[in-house]
Amino acid sequence: MVVANGAWQRYYSHWAAERVVDDLLPGPAAATRCFRANREIDEWLDDVWCEGAALVDHDRRILLWFAFADSWADHIAARAVLALTWPGWDVRFAHDGMGDLTHHLGLGRSLTRAPGWFETFEPSGFAATESTEPSSVVSLRLPDGSVRAWGSDWEQPIDHLAAGPGLIDLLVASPSTTPALTDMPYGGVHFDPQARTVSLWAVQTVAGIHDWPLPRWENWSLDFRGDDHTQQTRLLPTDFPLPQPPLTAALRRLGDGPATPPPRQRPAPCRRHGCAQSGGHCPCGQPRSADTARTGRSHSGRTVRRAYGARCAGRNGLTTYMVQGWYCALLGLNPHDVTFYSVLPVLRTRRRRLPERGAGRSWRAVSRRSSPRRC
Repeated sequence: MVVANGAWQRYYSHWAAERVVDDLLPGPAAATRCFRANREIDEWLDDVWCEGAALVDHDRRILLWFAFADSWADHIAARAVLALTWPGWDVRFAHDGMGDLTHHLGLGRSLTRAPGWFETFEPSGFAATESTEPSSVVSLRLPDGSVRAWGSDWEQPIDHLAAGPGLIDLLVASPSTTPALTDMPYGGVHFDPQARTVSLWAVQTVAGIHDWPLPRWENWSLDFRGDDHTQQTRLLPTDFPLPQPPLTAALRRLGDGPATPPPRQRPAPCRRHGCAQSGGHCPCGQPRSADTARTGRSHSGRTVRRAYGARCAGRNGLTTYMVQGWYCALLGLNPHDVTFYSVLPVLRTRRRRLPERGAGRSWRAVSRRSSPRRC
């Protein structure tokens, strides 16, 4: 969404949801141009279908955005870079998802949410994960003043609030079996029954967090910390510290960006005979497709475009991007891992090498930690 001169418009991109931060990194002007190159729409997406969004308010110089980050370090690195490339702007992560965006426009938080949308459940038990990379960390202050902590594989930190205060009794009866953590979780929850206070932090959306009190948490107060984990870190037992992974790798990934071409692994054949001769031309005189990748030009003189970046190339580029999206969906490919040469109707693709740990798994499984969903 773009707000300028007292008016706002909505734009839609089918593939860019979880990578919207890459469009924001260059700064306000570039991000606005990229958003306006997409299709303008009149309808709203709800919290289920909208996996990432941004609101650029030029009138008030406010940026609101949300998207799933692959790790805590990726989220913090993105926040740090945005603070530099959006000078003079109030950059905020929209923890309430679409609720924060519609609230900023003066439309309320429930515009895209049906009555009773926040679902609660009765947990049958709580088993601490034995993984060193849990999704969340749950801590509890006991009557004697001590604090116990558990790693949790429940999908989101707010799921622990959807379970209601009855979860606290299950925590007391649960043994603490989580080993020392090797990576930061996506969020954490701390319960203090004596003070009737819940503290929560997260580096992902926690839809409904501003609608406190949530069902069954009446007479409890909420201490929402945003993405600041330091409060819970001070409360955790000394034998359960939160690690502090460096941001170097995350910053490098942001610098690489989705438009980085994949490395050439073998000579590419020419389009006519399939020859793989060296020197840039086969005996037929036809330039090899690898030369196209180097020069950025195809036979028809059209600029080579990345699948992810084609949506920012105007109307013709958007048409090409849609065809490329259908092509990826047909073959089960992630468009971010494919290079397209825009010579239609033939689309030549080359897969980027995935990490070994992602071999044989879908792109969504590689980008997210595998964790059981609660029923």
